[in-house]
Amino acid sequence: MKQDMRSATHGSWALPVCRGRSASRDSLPASGGGTGGRERPGAGGSGRGTPRQGGFTLIELIVVVAIIGILATIAVPAMRTAPQRAREAALKEDLFTLRSCLDQFHADRGRYPTSLDEVVSLGYLRGVPVDPVTNSRETWVVVYEQVTGEESERQQEAGQGIIDIHSGSEENALDGTRYADW
Repeated sequence: MKQDMRSATHGSWALPVCRGRSASRDSLPASGGGTGGRERPGAGGSGRGTPRQGGFTLIELIVVVAIIGILATIAVPAMRTAPQRAREAALKEDLFTLRSCLDQFHADRGRYPTSLDEVVSLGYLRGVPVDPVTNSRETWVVVYEQVTGEESERQQEAGQGIIDIHSGSEENALDGTRYADW
């Protein structure tokens, strides 16, 4: 169908004048599929007259599965160590809290506590925390102060005080150091 550049005026708007046969539904080619003689976008362009069905091609699905596989390969090693990293972070926090309580006890009383239960009974801690690596309250390793002949009577009566605390685990951390050395 060719359109003439001339237009017939009808009122205030113009209608294009068509030369040749008139376009009607009966005169459309059979391969058009009812789309006005134009092929639908993505119809394949093969001229066979069969419109392309909706969905994904095999290549598209393979590419998506490959991308998911690559992302999973990257994420799995990081997720394997996540529980151990969480235990290590909890251990560091517990050690910091326990050492802070020992220092506060010493600042308030002028001596170090003789046991962790003393720290709890005097209100510096609500309870002895569970060692996150060994899952026990009883495995904490305490370091006592050195005995010298210069202690006051009150310090000698109270006994040796706890000056530091460590985890009782013999395992190694992710960075290669021993938990007992933290």
